Amino acid sequence: MKPRARPLIRDMTKISVLDLIPVASDQRVPEALASAREFIAAADRLGYHRYWVAEHHNTEAIASTSPAVVLANLGTATERIRLGSGGVMLPNHSPLIVAEQFALLEGMFPGRVDVGLGRAPGTDPITARALRRDMSREAVDRYPSDVIELAGYLGDVREQVDAGIFEKLKAAADLEHRPEIWLLGSSLYSAELAGLLGLPFSYANHFAMGQNAVGALQHYREHFTPSPVLDKPRAMVSATVLVADSLEEARALDLPTRVNRYELMAGKLGRLKSPEEAREFAERVEATEIWHRSSGSQHVGPIQLVANGIRALRDQTGADEIMLQANGHDVATRIRSITEIAEALELS
Repeated sequence: MKPRARPLIRDMTKISVLDLIPVASDQRVPEALASAREFIAAADRLGYHRYWVAEHHNTEAIASTSPAVVLANLGTATERIRLGSGGVMLPNHSPLIVAEQFALLEGMFPGRVDVGLGRAPGTDPITARALRRDMSREAVDRYPSDVIELAGYLGDVREQVDAGIFEKLKAAADLEHRPEIWLLGSSLYSAELAGLLGLPFSYANHFAMGQNAVGALQHYREHFTPSPVLDKPRAMVSATVLVADSLEEARALDLPTRVNRYELMAGKLGRLKSPEEAREFAERVEATEIWHRSSGSQHVGPIQLVANGIRALRDQTGADEIMLQANGHDVATRIRSITEIAEALELS
């Protein structure tokens, strides 16, 4: 009988999941979406607080090109979990369009919709130009005002804007519950902006490329100003996980994640390889400098080791919430990880 990991500190009540909806080497998009449906149903049943998907474009590796469309479909497999974007890349879109999409989601799933916003393109430069059209510095600098505008369409009207516009333009005919707006980022810029606007902040620690999660969350708290939607800081930090019976097995199952990181750094990201395909690929590139810089998941191994890593991340950052990205070539591996973590951390 495997020893049980001790539960998290009792005031740590919220654990959530991020799903990139990877497309495996033996899948087409419909199969990847079917796997995501299995995953979200499991997360809902196990007591996870949120399920988020992220916006990506022009890649055969990830199926979530449109978070709102994906959530409208996958949400029907759930009963209680919050549904959101982690995130929508706001500079790619009109603030009104995003507000309308998530107001509709709110109508479908009342009281459990989040709008997580980022400012990166979520793709390569050529696709970014096709999405954004205007690639000027002025367009990039509009991000803070675009956030404020979007918030206004969802009922959070700030002093920095002409309130009259929101009497003429509405995201929905009625909005009983206001979707939660989160700012996402992997830099101090997003942390500071979230603090100044009094919005919740989610730090993309799962990128695992040398960022400082502790410093980012501290920067957010130092700049936090109470707002109509939040009276004190609320911070989330993400992490990647994979649970298996042994550390050796977990590392073998996580090798496709490392290969994906390698491919991303090399500028040629492909579909998620199986562990066998990943091992063959690694043998060909393991002597390269990029391979040595690439990494897999952050918390990998038996459940005790992974749960301790999650607990340590919470203790180090003081985050109010941890969002887990479960890795693995197949959905069964990913569901096993979130199942054992839910049991170990005693999610309700």
